[in-house]
Amino acid sequence: APGLRRRQVQMIAVGGAIGTGLFLGAGERLHKAGPSLVIVFAVTGLFAFFIARAMGELVMHRPSSGSFVSYSRELLGGEKAAYLAGWIYFLHWICSGIAEITAVAVYLHYWSAFRDIPQWTLAL
Repeated sequence: APGLRRRQVQMIAVGGAIGTGLFLGAGERLHKAGPSLVIVFAVTGLFAFFIARAMGELVMHRPSSGSFVSYSRELLGGEKAAYLAGWIYFLHWICSGIAEITAVAVYLHYWSAFRDIPQWTLAL
């Protein structure tokens, strides 16, 4: 993309990382909660920052060829903890994928070209 500046490419990457589901849900939450939603996002963002820093420190202290599941195996009590962490992570991505597909169907249904089509068929 020779026509795009560096900042534009960064914003495209941020938009792709955040996902459409967050934008769809944030509008409804902002309507119901009001400006206090900014405080909630700041607090949860701070928690996510500290979790990412903790994972970074853990990686620097105990390098491992596995994912974070290998750290749960080492530090939380063996195979059962690793099994549980892996399946919870898998289910998290399943739910995130469903939310993203639903958000895309809602956005497509918004345009008049897709109004006659039931929204659930757009998600398929």
